[in-house]
Amino acid sequence: MGLLKNLFKRKPEIEQPEYDAEDWSDILYDREDLQIEDEQQRGEYVRGCLEQIAEASREVENLQFEYNMVTSYLKDMEEIEALPDDEKARVRECAKKLEKLEEKQSGFKDRKARLSDDKYRQMERMEEEAQEGYAKLNETEQQQDLIKRDLRRLDGEKQAYLYRRSDLQRLIADTRSMTIICIVAMIVCIVLLLALQYGFQMNAKMGYLAVAAMGAIAITLIFVKHNDAVKELVRVESGIGRIIRLHNATKIRYVNNTRLLDYLYLKYNVSSAGELGKAWQQYQQEKEERLGFQQAEKELGEYQKELTRILSRYNVEDPTIWLHQTGALLNKKEMVEIRHNLIIRRQSLRRRMDYNKEVMAGKAQAEIKDLVGSYPKYAKEILGIVEEFERDFS
Repeated sequence: MGLLKNLFKRKPEIEQPEYDAEDWSDILYDREDLQIEDEQQRGEYVRGCLEQIAEASREVENLQFEYNMVTSYLKDMEEIEALPDDEKARVRECAKKLEKLEEKQSGFKDRKARLSDDKYRQMERMEEEAQEGYAKLNETEQQQDLIKRDLRRLDGEKQAYLYRRSDLQRLIADTRSMTIICIVAMIVCIVLLLALQYGFQMNAKMGYLAVAAMGAIAITLIFVKHNDAVKELVRVESGIGRIIRLHNATKIRYVNNTRLLDYLYLKYNVSSAGELGKAWQQYQQEKEERLGFQQAEKELGEYQKELTRILSRYNVEDPTIWLHQTGALLNKKEMVEIRHNLIIRRQSLRRRMDYNKEVMAGKAQAEIKDLVGSYPKYAKEILGIVEEFERDFS
């Protein structure tokens, strides 16, 4: 009776696990739900790591060009600061003349300015890439929204799978308890029937049959329920592994997209594509007005050529860009600000390059090495997948 009392005693509630949305910037390698013995899952997992390495390599190649360009600008600034004193004086003279002519040409006092002088010069410097920059910013912001939507959906699916797994684990535990209860109940009934048969000389044959039939039916139903739950649990755990792989791939896109957005906002000095588009429209209108002051263009062009000739003689790789940054040639503080902005841009590019090399590619490589070390019987197969991927990638 003590056993029955323990069986029918109310079991403590199984605590419902809490699942929080993961940090989308964190690359997760979770093999807990990976069925490593399954050749298909094993291959997909390894290829997923290799695709992350390939994605990181492509991203580094794209960043290298921009990094070299920013470095070139910084070298030009060093060349300008190292000019001889007489050439510096000529450069400052040209810069002053250019500023005066540009101010006269713009006619700031006679019209309503749509853009500040600093903003106009900024848009002028990026004139050739502003439209492309706006299109890229707009596309990147849309991609950000889509990626976030995908991540929220995957978070929801993963949470649903995890809750379902918890329910199935509880159901499997309950069916085991029910099986024990049925067996104990059958034993008790048989003992009672034996007591009736031999103690009271009663015919208990029908009772034995009834107990056997009911016990068989109950145990069969419990077994079917238990077996269905076990099969579904296998499917659910496989689904969790699939969602984690999809989540990792989407998080990689989210990290790269977020870092690209941050860099583009820094590069164009805006907080949204809409702000850049509006500034571009205002710049176009302002530029059209400034074309009315073409009387000063001839003299302006002469000084621009003079400044370009001076800078070209001293290994300034892109002297034309300084025609629109005369304030920096005259004002050391503005030159320092431009250098600071370029250094920040270069640091941002370097961090993104290091992240792709060390975190994205590095973690994926380490994960593959760990797989080879942890499962030596699959090492040859894993290395074969790596070699095949490298041939295709090259």
